[in-house]
Amino acid sequence: MLCKDVMDVIEEAYPADYAMDWDNVGLLVGRDDKEVKRIYVALDADDAAIEDAVQWGADMLVTHHPMIFSGLKRINNLDFIGARILKLVRNDISYYAMHTNYDVLGMAELSGKKMELKNPEVLEVTREGEQPEGIGRVADLASPVPLSEVCWSVKDRFHLGAVKVFGDMEQMVSRIAISPGSGKSMVKAALDKRADVLITGDIDHHTGIDAVAQGLAIIDAGHYGIEHIFIEDVKAYLEERLKGVEVKAAPVRHPFQIV
Repeated sequence: MLCKDVMDVIEEAYPADYAMDWDNVGLLVGRDDKEVKRIYVALDADDAAIEDAVQWGADMLVTHHPMIFSGLKRINNLDFIGARILKLVRNDISYYAMHTNYDVLGMAELSGKKMELKNPEVLEVTREGEQPEGIGRVADLASPVPLSEVCWSVKDRFHLGAVKVFGDMEQMVSRIAISPGSGKSMVKAALDKRADVLITGDIDHHTGIDAVAQGLAIIDAGHYGIEHIFIEDVKAYLEERLKGVEVKAAPVRHPFQIV
């Protein structure tokens, strides 16, 4: 199977035109006519993922976050991004990223299912239509629970050792919003949807305390903390549709530790 055929399978479920205008998705490095027998799936095209892909003999690397976001004026070994590109090219690995198109068409629904949200609606619509699509999910709970219980649920369902919480742990929560990744820009959407708590990542001090002042608690589970569910989900999707192609998932490697 050629790389272009793998791309067709990916884009059948996650069309590139669902990505945000600022994003950079698709084939970022390598050949679309590359013969693909092994695909390595990771969240980021970092040094560890690329080295694992090389050592495993991967023909294609698929990640969530694009390694290349803006224009490059030069590609050489003196820059860490350039060095990664050269390593991929040198080992003839085609590299494909599926970012906000997956956020809209995969991550939002999957994260809602992880939290067992019933009849969720889109948190922020990015594409209108008969079936609106967009970032995140929001839903009412069958009955209110303390914020502390939601925290424990997040830790359990995303396999996390800790979360950062803005809000009163005894506050009763009736409506939950979840937006995997960097959620600073999703605070307004969560408030507009009357959520009691927003589960997300990358929340700074001022964003957190300002959200609480407006009646919104925040559970910061980390950017990687929620989005690592991409790895196993995309692996399963590719294995189901690409018979005869081996697919390997990167191990979960949290980018920082709390000590």
